[in-house]
Amino acid sequence: MDYRIGHSHDTHRLGKNRKLILGGVEIDYPLGLIGHSDADCVLHVVSEAIIGALGLGDLGTHFPDTDPRYRDIASFYFVQEAKRMLLENNYQLVNLDLTVYLEKPILSPYLPLMRKNIAQLLEVAENRINLKATRGEGLGFIGRGEGISAECVVLIKPMLPTIQ
Repeated sequence: MDYRIGHSHDTHRLGKNRKLILGGVEIDYPLGLIGHSDADCVLHVVSEAIIGALGLGDLGTHFPDTDPRYRDIASFYFVQEAKRMLLENNYQLVNLDLTVYLEKPILSPYLPLMRKNIAQLLEVAENRINLKATRGEGLGFIGRGEGISAECVVLIKPMLPTIQ
């Protein structure tokens, strides 16, 4: 069986006058992530890890930040497109493991809804999606609260042919 692994890492700077959206969830926080789209680094890494597992490049190749069509777009779109690519290439998700790196806010209250959003977008059971968050403990740009990073690994496998 042709199992494939995809990995992605994304970082965005925190800034004023932006909403903080992670995993499709708007989080009550005075700062938001700066980026061309809604800057949802969680959904960005989900999308890019799938694209990478398929051997189709990266998020920026398919959705360049120079393209005005993607200005302030909800990152749900990128996940939906990655799912479309997955199906077009006759693959399915086995599982996804994702870590968010941030000093604040505490994400534990939001993780269940983020997990649910990702599972629904990918049309898989929630037990195939694992999310966790960790702090920078005051070290580096994460620890100083200057930005948020996310990292994702996916495992995909070919879909079995249906018997008719």
